[in-house]
Amino acid sequence: MAELAFFTGTMDCGKSTLALQMDHNHRARGRHGLVFTSRDRAGEATVSSRLGLQREALEVHEELDFFAMVVTEASKGRPVHYLICDEAQFYTAAQVEQLARLVDELEIDVFAFGITADFRAELFPGSKRLLELADRTQLLQVEALCWCGRRATHNARVVDGHMVLEGDQVAVGDVADGTERSPVVEYEVLCRRHFMRRMTSHVAQVSSPEGELLPFDLDVCAVPPTR
Repeated sequence: MAELAFFTGTMDCGKSTLALQMDHNHRARGRHGLVFTSRDRAGEATVSSRLGLQREALEVHEELDFFAMVVTEASKGRPVHYLICDEAQFYTAAQVEQLARLVDELEIDVFAFGITADFRAELFPGSKRLLELADRTQLLQVEALCWCGRRATHNARVVDGHMVLEGDQVAVGDVADGTERSPVVEYEVLCRRHFMRRMTSHVAQVSSPEGELLPFDLDVCAVPPTR
């Protein structure tokens, strides 16, 4: 039976790598599938892994209707057996419902991959709907690690070395207004303890350049000014 499966975890846990591997495995068995992505780090219409693997994909925009696209493919003599949906956290709730409909009405397997929560530890709309509708949600077992060595559970947005909790839910580049140098916007995975204390690897290094900082040292976990 077809299923809607959601594979999730923090950044750096191998989601895109698994997506590419699953597509390879299904194609090797003669199945025809479509691969989708949204706002990949390597650019539009690309699924890329931090290990260096990548392949072309279909870019998901808000107006895309998954159900209509698959029906169109079938009408042209190209039946679809499965979908690989990377960066699914960026999909709309309506698009996730379309994916569920493909599973229920057309018996097409849908494998979705994405992070659940944003830099504020709040659910993305796409991930929220996937958690509500998926037949199976699987937390990937390749654990990303916080700078302290513990399992990372949160995705932090870091601007010039300091964690921020304000701003647009999606930010992938320069956030400067043109009046000053562009701040460096990055993302870092943290354990809950250091996410709650806003303690990035940069803050830890500055606070203890000799590497003697204990993960539980509260004196150096002062909250930086809000950006």
